Amino acid sequence: MAQNDVLPGQLDPEIAALLGTDQIEQEEIVYDLADFESDDILDDITPRKAEEMDILAGGFPEITKMVEDVPHTAFEDPNYYKNVLAGEGDIVQRLHGTLQKYLNCKDPKDKGVFRLQIIPAYWEFLASVARKAPERLIDPKKFFLRFALLHPTFLKENDKTLFAKVILENTHNQPVYYLDEWFKAVGTGVIKNSATDEVSTSKSSASVKLQQLLEKAQGKFEGAKALLRAKDTEKQELEKALVNQVSQITVHAPLEGIPGINACYSEGQRRIFNEIQELSKGLLKSDREQEILIREYNQARNDVTTISQKMEETGAVVEVDVGAVNVEFETIKQMAKMTIGRQGNHFPILTSDYFHCLPHEVGTRENVLNILSWIESIDPEVFYRVHRNQVNRIAPFVILIPTYGDMGMCWEPFDRHNRATSRSRIAIPMYPRNLRIAALTAVGDLRWQVAKEKASYYWMEEGITGNYYQWFTKNKLKGDLKDYFVQDYINWMTRESEGVQKLDKELRGIFWRYMPFSQTIKEKLKTRNLVYQELYQRDLNRSMSDGY
Repeated sequence: MAQNDVLPGQLDPEIAALLGTDQIEQEEIVYDLADFESDDILDDITPRKAEEMDILAGGFPEITKMVEDVPHTAFEDPNYYKNVLAGEGDIVQRLHGTLQKYLNCKDPKDKGVFRLQIIPAYWEFLASVARKAPERLIDPKKFFLRFALLHPTFLKENDKTLFAKVILENTHNQPVYYLDEWFKAVGTGVIKNSATDEVSTSKSSASVKLQQLLEKAQGKFEGAKALLRAKDTEKQELEKALVNQVSQITVHAPLEGIPGINACYSEGQRRIFNEIQELSKGLLKSDREQEILIREYNQARNDVTTISQKMEETGAVVEVDVGAVNVEFETIKQMAKMTIGRQGNHFPILTSDYFHCLPHEVGTRENVLNILSWIESIDPEVFYRVHRNQVNRIAPFVILIPTYGDMGMCWEPFDRHNRATSRSRIAIPMYPRNLRIAALTAVGDLRWQVAKEKASYYWMEEGITGNYYQWFTKNKLKGDLKDYFVQDYINWMTRESEGVQKLDKELRGIFWRYMPFSQTIKEKLKTRNLVYQELYQRDLNRSMSDGY
């Protein structure tokens, strides 16, 4: 690991140059390693919310409570529909009028016309409600954003009860969001906009430039914080191992024939001294690396503070509350269309005419978390990312879109300012025919995009994308490469993991190598068929070679 040449307390030279700040004029801040032992620093490093990164988490929590015991009564309010529409301007009359024509129409052709007219009116109305999400929404508007439930009478009683029992709060602090929560997080600056064109603002270009600098500095800060946490954990594990080894050499048998005297070290204990020596070297190396990471963390935090102060001094704090929501709304609208597809059902309102999901197939937060946990139990490296030789588990942001779509998708493999430790962003439709398949399409898309970005210019040559592309072209297949991959990933996760051979032999070998099953599944499969036994043996052969 290279030493950072920037002195503690000084700005990153690149950022200083962009700010027009002379490093010589900077006040040098002297710090001591002991400064980082204070409670406020430890609190700063410890994640507390779903938006914050925790690269040390071992997986999603087990969900034991899927629904509330007692349904709420918000859907029984006779004024629910009026409260949803209240205060949203002229679009209300257009939506209400078109909806009335649709509901009262008897002619199928005319009904189809009114059905199509509802769609643009609905999205315009939804945009109006979404702008209020950063504020406190009343329950009817919140449920409208979250479930697309415009009028409770559109649902049968059993469906209404099902939605009335959905757990409303994010009790597990996982990065899975309903639309009202997502718009609130984006509008209040807790989460950045999804990757699109820059947010339009009324400020000068200099203000926008400062905002971009701040985002870049914050990305570096998050990366430094994550690495420091990981290094601290590594050091603690080495210390525990050292204490364990030392404790073993302090246990002695009595010396036979001489009371009160202990016997010499056994052969096993003498071998431990070599292990202690290696552990000691590892601890010293880890400690030196931690010292560098602390310096980098301090540097990154100072950059964020300096740029923030510069923005305040110049009055250049960019107001993006409504602007951010407007931009994000257009992104969500595109996500919704992509989850449905061209031939799908684009009717946007939740109604029992189109809603046919069983309770465990509805894309609630708890159901989605269970499915993501199942995916990770089969494909344990699915959310792994390597940064500076450190393997991090980074769960994605999951946006639950209330559509009748059947396909999840990955919108953003990582933040452009923080490729190392930022969360990916995937969208999952809430009312698909098969929620597990919808989630798998999103995760398969994520798998492809992350691997492709990591390989960069060599994506057709290296890793899972390179090997898949070469197999695809060799077999002269036609069509969208990524779509093929996602479908093969679904077969890999649902059929091959159960020992049902659905993939081409060569492709199975590629997936086994670059998207390995968990060890438990590998152990199970090797007893099922010679095909899997051969792949398992290849793993053993590679593990004994230097090139593995």
